[in-house]
Amino acid sequence: MANKRLLGFVITCCAFGGAVHAGVLPEDRADVLYFRYEGGGVTVNGPSMLVRKSIGEHVSVQANYLIDMVSSASIDVETAASPYEDERRQGTFSADFLLGKSTYSIGYINSDESDYKAKTLFMGVSHDMFGDLTTISFNYSEGHNDVFRNVKIDDVKQNDPTFHEKMQSRSYSLGLSQIITKNLIISGAYEVDTDEGFLRSPYRSVRFFIDPFNQGREDEKYPKTHSSNAASIRAKYFLPYRAAIDGMYRFYTDTWGVIGHTAELGYVHPLDKMLLGGNWIFEGRLRYYTQTKADFYQDIFPRADFSNFMARDKELATYNAYTLGVNAAYEFKIERFPWLSKGSLNMRYDHMTANYDDFRDARFSLGSFGKLPDDPYDPGTEPLYKLDADIYQFYISAFF
Repeated sequence: MANKRLLGFVITCCAFGGAVHAGVLPEDRADVLYFRYEGGGVTVNGPSMLVRKSIGEHVSVQANYLIDMVSSASIDVETAASPYEDERRQGTFSADFLLGKSTYSIGYINSDESDYKAKTLFMGVSHDMFGDLTTISFNYSEGHNDVFRNVKIDDVKQNDPTFHEKMQSRSYSLGLSQIITKNLIISGAYEVDTDEGFLRSPYRSVRFFIDPFNQGREDEKYPKTHSSNAASIRAKYFLPYRAAIDGMYRFYTDTWGVIGHTAELGYVHPLDKMLLGGNWIFEGRLRYYTQTKADFYQDIFPRADFSNFMARDKELATYNAYTLGVNAAYEFKIERFPWLSKGSLNMRYDHMTANYDDFRDARFSLGSFGKLPDDPYDPGTEPLYKLDADIYQFYISAFF
């Protein structure tokens, strides 16, 4: 559930995103995106539409509508629940106000799916200084979410009338961007996130030993609060032949004991339009992520009710992930449409591989919750889990 929402947000930001720099309003544009994620037994796909329009010289408004459809037979589903299908609809409206060297932003997101309702308000300010060589920014968001649990009553999927939980989240970030030379830009950011309320999945369970050859399960137990801190730095260097290389490092830590490191390297290369008849830009990107497990995570617990907090979410396990992505963008102009300053076609593909150090594939175990395998393993000795995922994005943009 949470991963699905995050995926849709990340895909939308990758396609349509771009920081709003103080002193400059974004270009007027319209975008249509299609994305698809396939990995670990989960498929998420759907369209997203965005429109941005300036009102005078000091105001710009943006509207975005996203639909994603998910079908899941993931390892979590196979060991704790039945395969399911769901759909999320998300609408976003935001506005930017330019006042001198400062840009003020405010927006609202409403996300609706059958078992999760989320409302988020966000705002921010950025300011240019020192001859527009330095930009500082501050952003804040606050979310109020309702969590439900789907059950089947008379073969009809509906919300469990006995289950309704709430979760609140707040996020703060401070950013600094500095032009060092005509070819080098360095930026940094610091983020603080706090969550309170129902923070686990209503469907996932933990497993525990009944005896050395049999296992049982019970609902996860999470703390009611969660706070995290992250600091990142990014550098971009423009090469003499119009290409650019950039690198990023991010450090993450939270109150649940997770420590994460992210490193990313990217290369952007424009191709002479005389070769393929247009303005082409190609991009390659490699990202590496690694994290330690949460304090209350275990793949299998010694017994039922082993501790006050118990989790078996693989996203709280120890693992590392590699993501390799390529992107091709074709920019064009249609002379018969003078009102169209330019258009672009964009195609992106990412492949992600995640290797887990302490999360095992319980589908292969004796006394498993799914179909009994032909040659079962004893609980706690199953193969370590590995996730391979593919993400496809295609979108077209029109700039006015």
